[in-house]
Amino acid sequence: MHPLFDLTGRSALVTGGSKGLGLAMARVFAEAGANVMISSRHENELQAACRQIAEGTSARAEYCVADMTQRADVQRLAQEALARLGRVDILVNNAGSNQPQAIDQVTDEAWDRIVELNLTSCMLLTRALVPQMKQRRWGRIIYISSIMGLASKEGRNAYSATKSAVIGLARANALDLGPYNITVNCLAPGPFLTDLPQSILSAEERQYFATRTALGRWGQPRELAGPALLLASEAGSYITGAVLVVDGGSLVKTF
Repeated sequence: MHPLFDLTGRSALVTGGSKGLGLAMARVFAEAGANVMISSRHENELQAACRQIAEGTSARAEYCVADMTQRADVQRLAQEALARLGRVDILVNNAGSNQPQAIDQVTDEAWDRIVELNLTSCMLLTRALVPQMKQRRWGRIIYISSIMGLASKEGRNAYSATKSAVIGLARANALDLGPYNITVNCLAPGPFLTDLPQSILSAEERQYFATRTALGRWGQPRELAGPALLLASEAGSYITGAVLVVDGGSLVKTF
């Protein structure tokens, strides 16, 4: 591990870390030397993920069951992470979901749930963990936005709105926290073949998304891990308030 990417002695919290992009990022942090805590709603998935994260590394992998739509759970997660890891140097706000609905079909319940999960939980967890980062004058906060926060598609009203808002949150945080040597950035993934798109897209839609990329394929979760490690380590120490698009060239293909 090059010293710029070495996370030895650091501790990371990754929400939505039991599978997909969250698991891939948690694993690369452990490979770089960090102790890691992951969260999701399902204990059996978390247990299996922790074994994958720690396997072959010297890192400690912890988990906490938490529903990020419940504000009490978000607060408890922050407390558990600090108690069990001792500190949180790297926070990855990855938990999120998508419930496609046309604007005249959006229900209050669906809207409120997506806003709470994709946006409000990010603010709450950041607010809870920033004070101890400020005390040490070191921290890395990463929000997982989406190219749907920069562009959109039919029926993605709540999702695009929250993923755009996360970008604004990161930019404001970067200004608040820069004086304390805390960087705040967004990753904006494009089409990554995780459980979420597989659950809401037809085979035809999945093929269409692949053809919309410059590389002609979906991304694999591991391909987001490198950009996440960049932003979490000393290698990315002068990057803040930024949106790093990792989309296989989707946004550049206008025609």
